[in-house]
Amino acid sequence: MGDEIRTIDRDELKAKLDRGDNFKLVMAMHEWGFRAARIPGSVHYSTVEEASRDLSRDDEIVVYCTDPSCVASQFAYRWLIDSGYADVRRYAGGLSDWAAAGYELEGDAGDTATGRVFFLSKQPAAKG
Repeated sequence: MGDEIRTIDRDELKAKLDRGDNFKLVMAMHEWGFRAARIPGSVHYSTVEEASRDLSRDDEIVVYCTDPSCVASQFAYRWLIDSGYADVRRYAGGLSDWAAAGYELEGDAGDTATGRVFFLSKQPAAKG
């Protein structure tokens, strides 16, 4: 049981964001990835020291990255648990799952971060 990663699905995460729940949504990718596209309300830490300064052991924390195969959020999850953070979950679907549902992304990628092109390049962009 100690090796099991606790997860959160897209619908629960969306509901938490819509309600304005008090939790930390941490994107576990490089800074350039965070700048390009992220779920609104996300935070990013460049170092574990920075994360340690900002996160409280009592915080509810959700980590994510690009998709289920991306290991960045798995590593972040393990580091947080091993460091004594108790209320941590992983949104395994990440950016690709979020975008596939048509939910908004923010970042420098602009319209290409909506998922129509950035993550789902096989589908044509919707005509506006």
